[in-house]
Amino acid sequence: MTESQLQSNGGGSLLPERKILILYGSETGNSQDVAEDIERLARRLHFETDVEEMNAVRPVSTILPFLWLPQRIAPYAGYAKYPLVVFVISTTGQGELPKNAQQLWKGLRNKNLPPTCLSRVNFTTFGLGDSSYTEYNWAAKKLYVRLKQLGAHEFYPRGEADERHDEGIDGTYLPWSLGLRKHLLSTYPLTDLSPIPADVHLPPKVTLELAGMEMEGSTTKAAQFSHVDYPGAMQEFELMAERAHPDWKGYQVRLSKNTDVGASTEFLDRPNILKDHPSKYSIQDEVHLSKAPPQDLLPIPQSWTAMVTGNERVTPDNHWQDVRALTLFVRPRPLEDGTADVLLYNPGDTLILYPKNFPADVQALIDLMDWNDVADKPFVHYSHRKDGIPIEHAPKGCYPLEGTTLRQLLLHNYDITAIPKRIFFDHIKFFATEEMQIQRITEFADPTYSDEFYDYTSRPRRSILEVLQEFSSVKVPYQWVPSIFPLIRGREYSIASGGSRLAVEGTNMIRVELLIALVKYKTVLRKTRQGLASRYIESLSPGDVMQIGIGEHHGPPMEPGDLSSRLPHYHPKTDPLDLPVLAIAPGTGVAPIRSYFCERASQKSQGEDVLFFGGRNQTADFFFKKDWEMLNVRVYTAFSRDQKEKVYVQDVIRREALKVCELVSKGAIICLCGSAGMMPEAVRLALKDALVIGGMARTRDEAGTMLGRNAAWEEVW
Repeated sequence: MTESQLQSNGGGSLLPERKILILYGSETGNSQDVAEDIERLARRLHFETDVEEMNAVRPVSTILPFLWLPQRIAPYAGYAKYPLVVFVISTTGQGELPKNAQQLWKGLRNKNLPPTCLSRVNFTTFGLGDSSYTEYNWAAKKLYVRLKQLGAHEFYPRGEADERHDEGIDGTYLPWSLGLRKHLLSTYPLTDLSPIPADVHLPPKVTLELAGMEMEGSTTKAAQFSHVDYPGAMQEFELMAERAHPDWKGYQVRLSKNTDVGASTEFLDRPNILKDHPSKYSIQDEVHLSKAPPQDLLPIPQSWTAMVTGNERVTPDNHWQDVRALTLFVRPRPLEDGTADVLLYNPGDTLILYPKNFPADVQALIDLMDWNDVADKPFVHYSHRKDGIPIEHAPKGCYPLEGTTLRQLLLHNYDITAIPKRIFFDHIKFFATEEMQIQRITEFADPTYSDEFYDYTSRPRRSILEVLQEFSSVKVPYQWVPSIFPLIRGREYSIASGGSRLAVEGTNMIRVELLIALVKYKTVLRKTRQGLASRYIESLSPGDVMQIGIGEHHGPPMEPGDLSSRLPHYHPKTDPLDLPVLAIAPGTGVAPIRSYFCERASQKSQGEDVLFFGGRNQTADFFFKKDWEMLNVRVYTAFSRDQKEKVYVQDVIRREALKVCELVSKGAIICLCGSAGMMPEAVRLALKDALVIGGMARTRDEAGTMLGRNAAWEEVW
């Protein structure tokens, strides 16, 4: 687009400032990673950049035609105009925008916005999706359409990534980003400057620095008591919850009634009145004594404290997959006004668990990087603004402990076992000293070597720690930790409990039950791999304490609609209890279905509950088998490996065509939960075929129209 074109389409003349605002909507962090990669591309072209989640900005269309106001930087920059805006957004659920994009999306959908209010906005979009979903990249497509409706101009053709691509997101993103770079250079030519070459390391925007006041030794608030006797699981749970309260100040350790220990960071849970020798009250750093991750409670906003009361393997020991029934008791969280907020959830809700790294892995990294001298000293994050003034501020989504040490950051906040992305190699090549290693690392950082990169990282599932162990000449300065290591993100799991099982009798606690298939396998290198969250969950024991959150609601709708759509959310009081439910759920996808059936049972529903359940073996993975009879659920099973020819749920749906027709004709609520891929589409086709086989419809198209009259809930992942 030339300058004259910008003027003619309402974009205004080119501003002397080279500015790009990059906005992302992300659930798992992939869109944020892409946004940050675009930022690096733009910085190398000497653009001034700001990267924000979409909810961090708002449109203003009253007095001024349009301004983007990044709320986080507003105190420093005020209102800021951006000639270009790049949106990077993933699709979540059934064609929805991620949570951190919905506030802006709601503002853009305001019916009172004039159709030309975005006439000065020049934008492009890049969507991240999965083509196995019916609503592939719908979030990006909806956003694009709405921006155009409001008069915005597309300055570069939009792109869409497919996670099912042979090369993953890179298969589409890399050519799109190279085209974007070429377009920016031609539209905003550099006169006195040249692009910053790839062999120049861009300075980090966030660094990690030693705190101004260095504290002697290393302490932790985990398991510090006012008496040497172990207090028991329930008492420890109460103490942990008390420590999490914002008003908790703790009590300094006292050797006598009048003498404080010098280390003011050590606290006790109760006033310590000594009655015998002080050695019985010594405080130890349990990080170094325990093989499992420490139970420090991070200051995560909107989180609750939960205690593990059960972690049972529900598949046989000799079964190929380890599936866990995890039970948690959640206490109310104290609020600033003195009241308490009780955790409440509905069918379809997800629980967020925050995994941690293991002490042995953290120590291995500390040894590799020569960080032992500083590992147990307090650190702070600094965000470096464009004016050069650093601000003490942790990266978004990072919630360090108060007075955190480097070791604690590596245990709780930064993921050291993730599969590295290409940018990881782009960073560490600057910290390698052996020429052969520098050359190999540089190849992995080069997009033209995508096959080699994939074969080295994704195919064998190599972790960041393993890469650093192999490239032993790399010594990363601790200041670069926030730029090089990804943050540990919470993992969402569908809640399997509900109804009468929600409350813990005789307490104010809430029970949450999860059904989790642990990720554990062998790679082409014949090495056993285990996901960070899976390893953490496997290590949990009754009495362990953790922080949990509630994810986005994915409950069943109560209005008619196409099976592939998401309609208004479930609420027990609006559930048409006289309607039957037709549920389809292979494997651990049955967890939210169980929650729904528990809720209907507690509401004394009159409609018939039917479940088509699929697994490999009846003796190994018939989950909640004992519960279905108690909940009065009629179950049709499909165990694929229990006979010579494989049988799947879609086969049983066609076999039971008359039952399917009966339920659909009665207005059954249709629920489909489970893994993404080919399963959802296969089930949709089977339902249509069942209506044709049963004589209810003549064609699949006619059957699809009939199914669209029934309320539907689809949750696949």
